[in-house]
Amino acid sequence: MAIGEYKADCCLNRTTTGGGMAALFSPSNLQLLQSIMRFKSFAAGAYLFWEGERTEALYYVEKGSVKITKSTDGGSKITLYLHHAGDLLGSLDPFQDGPQPYDAEVTEDAVIGVIHRKDLESLLKQHGELAFELMKWMGMMHRITQTKLRDLIMYGKPGALCSLLIRLSNSYGIAQGSDIRIGKKMTHSDMAELIGATRESVNRMLADMKKEEAIAVEQGTIVIKDIDYLRDICHCENCPKEICRV
Repeated sequence: MAIGEYKADCCLNRTTTGGGMAALFSPSNLQLLQSIMRFKSFAAGAYLFWEGERTEALYYVEKGSVKITKSTDGGSKITLYLHHAGDLLGSLDPFQDGPQPYDAEVTEDAVIGVIHRKDLESLLKQHGELAFELMKWMGMMHRITQTKLRDLIMYGKPGALCSLLIRLSNSYGIAQGSDIRIGKKMTHSDMAELIGATRESVNRMLADMKKEEAIAVEQGTIVIKDIDYLRDICHCENCPKEICRV
């Protein structure tokens, strides 16, 4: 649950940096959305919402990070998205009050802007351009989901893992000459959850990539040495970076 709440007016002048919403919404429409946000702070380990709850809001990550997961019938989980500062997340059914399709867990202490459905609907009725840009965001999120399903279904676990490494490089990559260091440390269990595999299979696949000199591990982080090798395995379609991300 929230550990604190901010007054909305203290956040109105904040600007979004980097990717996320700034890539899809104009500055004026970002300000419109920000004007109806109710900012709250959440501790790591808290949940914004649970699978099955009523969909009543969208959530803007002002600070911190949020992990979106889906539970299976067997009790295991797969991570669908990793959201960080500047991202908008959530699901709103335009036709009925449907249930949340997944869980949203805060993984780093966060400040979240909550956009309640009724406030958003009122704003959209007055601003057609904002409605169009929100449709673009919804379309982008669907495309991200489709590309991840493609990775898992079409090219198996090795293809999904190679695609994940490329996505991580786009989201957290640091160029080092011809190499790319993934700046975010992730355990093999974390990566397994992102592709619906076991930790042991991820260990094995990463070991095979090291033998092929496609990757290396330095100071606890993965360094991509041969990104073309990864692209060949997952049959990379060279999607834009705003799509090819975790």
